[in-house]
Amino acid sequence: MKKLKVIVSGGGTGGHIFPAIAIAKSLERKVEDIELLFVGAKDRMEMQKVPDSGYKIEGLWISGFQRSFSRKNLLFPFKLISSLIKSRKIIRRFQPDLVIGTGGFASGPLLYEASRKGVPSVIQEQNSYPGITNKLLAKSVQKICVAYDNMERFFPKEKLIFTGNPIRKEILNSSNKREEGKNFFKLHNRRITVLVVGGSLGAKTINESINNNLGEFKKNKLNLIWQTGVSYENQAKESVKNLNESGVQSYKFIKEMDLAYAVADVIVSRAGAIAISELCFVGKPVILVPSPNVAEDHQTQNAQSLVNKNSALMVKDVESRLKLVEKIKSLSENKDLQEELSRNIKKLEVKDAADRIADLSLELVK
Repeated sequence: MKKLKVIVSGGGTGGHIFPAIAIAKSLERKVEDIELLFVGAKDRMEMQKVPDSGYKIEGLWISGFQRSFSRKNLLFPFKLISSLIKSRKIIRRFQPDLVIGTGGFASGPLLYEASRKGVPSVIQEQNSYPGITNKLLAKSVQKICVAYDNMERFFPKEKLIFTGNPIRKEILNSSNKREEGKNFFKLHNRRITVLVVGGSLGAKTINESINNNLGEFKKNKLNLIWQTGVSYENQAKESVKNLNESGVQSYKFIKEMDLAYAVADVIVSRAGAIAISELCFVGKPVILVPSPNVAEDHQTQNAQSLVNKNSALMVKDVESRLKLVEKIKSLSENKDLQEELSRNIKKLEVKDAADRIADLSLELVK
């Protein structure tokens, strides 16, 4: 049997990159002789994260279309044409047997060109409200993998397959690491631990909400593990230093998310699709703060789907500076609500999404 050649395309944020890597790793486990190539957007985080995971990547000169007036939009037609031409060249040179797109700027031109050439193609839509790229691609791909119910509102029903969202392998191994996590973060043993994460790019309003009320964590004897992102790193370090409380800690980026999830009693997070999938697996009480700066406000839709099932609490971004820390305190004091939220969110977990997507993709090239 000849070597199987697969292109995986997606990026822009961790929510598109981490599923792409998880699917690639599953394909490698299932196919002995395989060659993988990633295609992303130049100057975006996939150009670092993908090589860090051991894969080759090529970058397209592409970015999203700004929904408000912006001079950047004047470049969009040129970027799109450039990306279509380069995608065509990549496909001609690499000769893929299969293409998988996980969303983001780069996946549009690449999958469009692949489908034009008759290459079997699959898209993986993480959100409950799909982005415009995947909506446009839906007509030309063979399969559409989704993680929410009722997606026939947006996509052809006959192409839909419920797979759930892939989550990082290290998260799958987090459940028995609570003591290891306590030792790693050097937390106070008998205190509730709050984990605050703002997504792979950070979250300004969440960071400001925590920073402006940092003294409340010391006053209420709460441990805090606070992932700030790059832009808020220095401000957070200064505030934590001035507070002088060993149980309150800030980090630019937490590599050891398995340990952070394991040790957390309450989690505050954006409502990106992959974050939610990981939170469903972890099964801890969650307060979601949907980002307003995303296409079609899809994070609010994601969060609302959990709130409707009594699986999470939600604080609107615009209200977070006033309400978030109060909500953290009240949830930390309410053991019954913690248990109810944990029980309900755990019912929504899907463990083997990457394998499901890999299997149905491989069926197209048998």
